[in-house]
Amino acid sequence: MQNIHRVSDPHSYSRPNEAVIRHIDLSLKVDFDTNLLEGLATLTIEKSPESNQIILDTNGLEIAAVTYADGVAAGYELTNHHEIFGAALDISLRKSDTKVTIRYRTNHAAEAVQWLSAEQTAGKKFPFMFTQSQAILARSWVPLQDSPGVRFTYTADVKVPRGMLALMSAENPQQISADGKYHFAMEQPIPSYLMSLAVGNIAFAAVGPRTGVYAEPEVLEKAAWEFAEMEDMLTIAEKLYGEYRWGRYDLIVLPPSFPFGGMENPRITFATPTILAGDRSLTSLVAHELAHSWSGNLVTNGTWNDFWLNEGFTVYFETRIMEALKGVEYAEMLASLNRQSLVDEVAHFMNSGRAEDTKLKLNLAGRNPDDGVNTIAYDKGYFFLRYLENYVGREKFDAFVRQYFSEYAFRSNYTEAFVEYLEENLFQKNGLKPIPDLDEWIYGTGLPSTLPQVTSVRFAKVEEALASWKKGEFSMDTDPWSSHEWVYFIKNLLINLSVEKLAELDKKFHFTASGNAEILGVWFVHCARAMYEPSFRAIENFLVQTGRRKFLMPIYKQLIETAEGKKLAVAIYQKARPNYHFVAVNSLEKLLS
Repeated sequence: MQNIHRVSDPHSYSRPNEAVIRHIDLSLKVDFDTNLLEGLATLTIEKSPESNQIILDTNGLEIAAVTYADGVAAGYELTNHHEIFGAALDISLRKSDTKVTIRYRTNHAAEAVQWLSAEQTAGKKFPFMFTQSQAILARSWVPLQDSPGVRFTYTADVKVPRGMLALMSAENPQQISADGKYHFAMEQPIPSYLMSLAVGNIAFAAVGPRTGVYAEPEVLEKAAWEFAEMEDMLTIAEKLYGEYRWGRYDLIVLPPSFPFGGMENPRITFATPTILAGDRSLTSLVAHELAHSWSGNLVTNGTWNDFWLNEGFTVYFETRIMEALKGVEYAEMLASLNRQSLVDEVAHFMNSGRAEDTKLKLNLAGRNPDDGVNTIAYDKGYFFLRYLENYVGREKFDAFVRQYFSEYAFRSNYTEAFVEYLEENLFQKNGLKPIPDLDEWIYGTGLPSTLPQVTSVRFAKVEEALASWKKGEFSMDTDPWSSHEWVYFIKNLLINLSVEKLAELDKKFHFTASGNAEILGVWFVHCARAMYEPSFRAIENFLVQTGRRKFLMPIYKQLIETAEGKKLAVAIYQKARPNYHFVAVNSLEKLLS
């Protein structure tokens, strides 16, 4: 048996070195009357000769029956429920067994699954559902080995109400079927967190030979225009780091309750509508999710302690795509924002007793792996790779990254193994000494002294504008500014702005009335800090209509700093909670409690 899991995963009950899933045949009925999924999962297993069991991860699943391939009932035990990790499903195996079938259904607390009423959609006619499996939520809608170190292929037959389209992280239809039945196949092995399903009144528009956009019909035209550069991004990515290995690259714009900017489900990125800015200024998120087709989907972090291997490479790759698409000055704006966020996040962690969480290599044992989803993995990881590029030169570094993606394709990797690979294939291969602070970057807290600097020409002009505004003289031409320049301007205003100053800014730039979520996300933090009453209605509308955690957390955090603000925050949350996915609810309830 291939030893694919040499490092134990602290967030999974499974023991894949003894018995591992290689393929899943899934049958699902999507029931909008009960808001439940009814499932039949047949698992193809590879096991060691000594193994007499396979252990799966579940969370809240109601197990109706487990059978072997010959129809005989299998012995199984479901352990006690853990509030984070769920329960282990321990299935007995006979010597010759290579398949088991599990009949089950989800419950109403399934953490991955969001059910939306028709009123919560753009069209107001059909309900909608989608899943979000990262990090360990797949176990709440499919019984499997919910570890990024386990990869499997799958097929699925999905039954939905007539008039609705179903989509998965697999080969997808482009039109609604007459009978509500859909068949899916994912022929490349993927980890469990990339399992996904979306069902709704969804239409499709092609934007290139291999790329297209799904969305509710009311949103489709706007989305197709916004993401018209997807095919160009795909071409650029292949030129950088090799063949795209997944067939098509499509994107679905989900309803506003989606908790992340995007989720890199193979073949179909799940995306938030908050990036529909109307000027293509926020499409670096698409470049990020596309880059995951190599870093994350193709080469995956072996455990969530190694999350930076996914996100650090992806931010680096995203920045390179945007550099090729929009130019160096544009890419350096992105890098500058990343650096500022990283410095702020590290300072916050160091000052709040969470220094250990500033390491690239994490120790999240006993904790929700979602705790590691922050700017450390993304931006400290990015700047580590940028430091390596500066050290060896871009040509050598690009060759290394291309080789890495090729050699580790459809495999998982771990920090320690990557460090060995780095020393052999980047430093030794090029006759170079390793960087002297390699261990400090990977295993050290805080920020190394070798953190690369970023010089942004376009932000230098914004700095001039900030200086002139602070003197009471503002004569800058802001027409050419992108969303990134406005975000930088707002983030770098004085921290404690008075209500009068906010009103002055609002009168001149109309921030409160902006339709750009990135601008509102930073502007409303200032408004919450000063309790700027003219913004309250807009803040409420934004927090009720937006489920993206990136925007929710900073605004709610600022609101609860005062008694008046906390009262407002709690009132808004009670109204908004039905629109939020579990991922957002889980974070916000910890904050508001």
